[in-house]
Amino acid sequence: MLKDNKVLQSLSLQNCSDWVTDKELLPVIGQNLHLQRVNMAGCAWLTRHSLVAVSLSCLHLQHLGLAHCEWVDSLSLRSLADHCRGLQSIDLTACRHLKDDAICYLAKKCLSLRSLSLAVNANITDESVEEVAKNCRSLEQLDLTGCLRVRNHSIRTLAEYCPKLQSLKVNHCHNVTESSLDPLRKRNVVIDVEPPLQRALVLLQDVLGFAPFINLQI
Repeated sequence: MLKDNKVLQSLSLQNCSDWVTDKELLPVIGQNLHLQRVNMAGCAWLTRHSLVAVSLSCLHLQHLGLAHCEWVDSLSLRSLADHCRGLQSIDLTACRHLKDDAICYLAKKCLSLRSLSLAVNANITDESVEEVAKNCRSLEQLDLTGCLRVRNHSIRTLAEYCPKLQSLKVNHCHNVTESSLDPLRKRNVVIDVEPPLQRALVLLQDVLGFAPFINLQI
C-alpha cells in the first residue's frame, strides 16, 4: 500500500513491529523524502541499515521513536546526528547498545532537541547527561528512568543549563537524591520521584489507614 506513496510526512510502524524488515521499509523511506515523524518503536526485525536510510533520506526529520530497538548502535546514531540536525525529539528507551560516546555526539549535533529518552540503559552515565544539558538548551523533557550510573552532579548541570526543562524522570536512578532534585522542584519541574517526606507520608497512610496532618511548610 505504501510502495507508491511519495508524500508521507508521518510514518508509524508500531502495528507491524513483529514482522517488518529492512526489505519492506527501505523502499518506503527512499522515496518519501519529506518525512518529519517516524516511529519504529519495537521493530525487532529491522537493522541499522533502516536507521541509516532514514538519516540519509529524511533530512527534515523532527521526531523519531526507537524505543526497544536494540539494533540501534553508535554508527547508525552518528549518521542520524550528522544528517538530521533539526531533530526535536528522540526516544532511545532500552537501546542498550548505545553508550556515552554516541549520546554525546548526538547532543553536539542536534542542538534543537526538546525531548529525549535514554531510559533503561545502564551504560548511560553523567557524561551523557552533562553533554545533553550543555548543548541542548531548549530541552523540555528528559527520561533517565533506570539509568543506574547517573548521579547528582549531572542533574545539577541539567538544572544550570536547561531553563526550559518541564519534566524529568529519574525513577530507579538510585544515585540521584533530593539534593540535586530540589532546585528543579522549586522551578516547578515535574519529577516522577516524590520527595522523601511525601513518600514517608504515603507509607504511613498505608499503615494507619488515614493520612495524619503534618505541616509541610515548616
